Amino acid sequence: MVKSRWQCLGIALAAVSIAAPLAVAEDDFARARRRMMEEVSALAAVTARETGRPTLDPRVIAAMEKVPRHLYVLPEMQRNAYDNRPLPIGHGQTISQPYIVALMTDLLRVKPGDVVFELGTGSGYQAAVLAELVNQVYSMEIIPLLAKQADERLVKLGYRNIRVKIADGYYGWEEQAPFDAIIVTASAGHIPPSLVKQLKRGGRMVIPVGAPFMVQDLMLVEKQADGSITSRSILPVSFVPVSGRH
Repeated sequence: MVKSRWQCLGIALAAVSIAAPLAVAEDDFARARRRMMEEVSALAAVTARETGRPTLDPRVIAAMEKVPRHLYVLPEMQRNAYDNRPLPIGHGQTISQPYIVALMTDLLRVKPGDVVFELGTGSGYQAAVLAELVNQVYSMEIIPLLAKQADERLVKLGYRNIRVKIADGYYGWEEQAPFDAIIVTASAGHIPPSLVKQLKRGGRMVIPVGAPFMVQDLMLVEKQADGSITSRSILPVSFVPVSGRH
């Protein structure tokens, strides 16, 4: 649900766009995913000074090479599914740019046994990537039709470690907390106290913070072993705003 600051500021990067035809064999889609991740890895090197992550976790790369992004976009957008850019999914929402999905996932530093909360299910793509890496994903979506479609899609694709709930994710999912990691896929004007409370000690949260429809800061929030909170800005981004009354 995001455009990177490269689109926001009109900065052109020397990268090749990946366009997959509508009717192609699955191995062609797999090759397109590998090429997409080669481009994403190149961008990670370009932004290393800002992010502190010159290379991505091989587990993150493998997960994104496995998850079929073309199944999480509108049918008429499948030919562009492996472009390194956000795409519309309806209801004023987008599926995030692959580079941003990779970066946010990488920053969480999740482990196989972790439990993760996601604010903003969208089409379910980010949840699927996380589900390849962790034990359980709890995802909330405030738009009922998107939540229903994502849930049906994820079940059909065989994910049994993702739960989707129609609710305002700003307040988290208290009955399933605490979480090892939290990811927010829409911008907030501030870091929600409810999410900080539901983050485990030693946990990480990645969230875009700033004014709606403007350039925001992608923030990494960490809860230390003593319960104290630290945060730092990673990269300028532009997300659609968090919905809800808060």
